[in-house]
Amino acid sequence: MSLPDAPSPRRHRRGAGGITLGDVARLAGVSPITASRALNTPDQVAKETLERVREAVSRTGYVPNRLAGGLASARSRLVAAVVPTITGPVFMEMVESLTTSLADAGYQLMLGQSGYTQSREDALLDAIIGRRPDGIVLTGIMHSPEGRRRLLASGIPVVETWDLTPTPIDMLVGFSHVQAGAAVAQHLHAKGRRRVALLSGDDERAQRRNRGFIDEALRLGLAQSADQIPLRRVPAPTTLGSGRAGLAALLAEAPDLDAVFCSSDLLALGVLTEATARGVAVPGRLAVMGFGDLAFAGDTYPALSTVRIDGTAIGQRAAHFIVERAEGRAVGDKVVDLGFRIVERAST
Repeated sequence: MSLPDAPSPRRHRRGAGGITLGDVARLAGVSPITASRALNTPDQVAKETLERVREAVSRTGYVPNRLAGGLASARSRLVAAVVPTITGPVFMEMVESLTTSLADAGYQLMLGQSGYTQSREDALLDAIIGRRPDGIVLTGIMHSPEGRRRLLASGIPVVETWDLTPTPIDMLVGFSHVQAGAAVAQHLHAKGRRRVALLSGDDERAQRRNRGFIDEALRLGLAQSADQIPLRRVPAPTTLGSGRAGLAALLAEAPDLDAVFCSSDLLALGVLTEATARGVAVPGRLAVMGFGDLAFAGDTYPALSTVRIDGTAIGQRAAHFIVERAEGRAVGDKVVDLGFRIVERAST
């Protein structure tokens, strides 16, 4: 039996009301008490009723409030941040900035690691939403339809970071990965490099940088078709070891290549290490470009050219958005493009 249309979540500010148990009960055609039993003690509810409640939960994206014993208007003073990994340092500048900026405003940060799969992110978001933090900061924009629906239904302020999209869940602070990839292709072309290659993690953000790089390389005449640009993918999070192995594979495929764009500085460090081991001169024989401008990038030999992302500014702006909304104040421009910067050093 089909259910009527699900109610639209009202989420213009904290406390404006997300999807509630009452909304689920009305959609399922049962009382709130019955809906509560279906969620908490399903063995006490008839099978048909249980199915209707579960369908209503799926339709609305409702997540039970595990802190329901507290006052609905009370703030937790907690903000949750979700990053793909804490083993790689690329997101840590943002996390540190978030922690400091939120603490200055009287809030504390909880950190969750989602990995690079949507299923793990969905499970983590369920746990976070159920505890009703005052805000959620996400890394990236590639969320599952179910995760997006639950975030919209929760009524919790959300800031997506490290990316751009015209359709954010709520608020967004980031930059264009496509434009970053294109800018690297322009940089290498300006340096006289004509046989370029890509060494990339297999995550979605890296793939968008690859597309931007390839499209611009084709426009610049560095290749006649995309398949003429060697591309080696390695599992994310990337490592120094995968950088070494990646360069070895690229040189076996294209021994005359003269530039490599790596999707992370750690990959690029592996490329520099492997190049040294093979006696491949950098930048004389091979230009190497990283991404992230990590702390070691200026201290490698030769010093690593890379793409600088201002993680501090991302964390500060995301914290500002969350605090403003948690305090009931309106946010003006909810999408902020902080851009990126090409950092030229000796490796190119």
